[in-house]
Amino acid sequence: QVQLVESGGGLVQAGGSLRLSCAASGRTLRTYAMGWFRQAPGKEREFVGGISRNGGVTAYADSVKGRFTISRDNAKNTVYLQMNSLKPEDTAVYSCAARIGTLTYSDNRYYTSTRDYAYWGQGTQVTVSS
Repeated sequence: QVQLVESGGGLVQAGGSLRLSCAASGRTLRTYAMGWFRQAPGKEREFVGGISRNGGVTAYADSVKGRFTISRDNAKNTVYLQMNSLKPEDTAVYSCAARIGTLTYSDNRYYTSTRDYAYWGQGTQVTVSS
């Protein structure tokens, strides 16, 4: 079983950037496709983006496409979420999650539901001020 710990959250002004990290322990991360999710107050947790086991495939929610970038370093057992051009509506608790297997289940179809991911970190708060 893999354990996940996020870091890098904080308070940033609109237009700024943050880089979140998700460090894994317990098992090698290369076994897992990884996802980033977020949950704003009063809203359901939503998919932000995901990355395949070898990092060759990424997927993003339309709301963050072109602003956020997911990457991974399997040698360091860490996944990253680079967030640029942040907006107040990006304010949320951000969590990383792991699933055994692939990110995709068909051409251009990705696992984006919280039910598709078995292992979760505790989350890190990102607050974007206007």
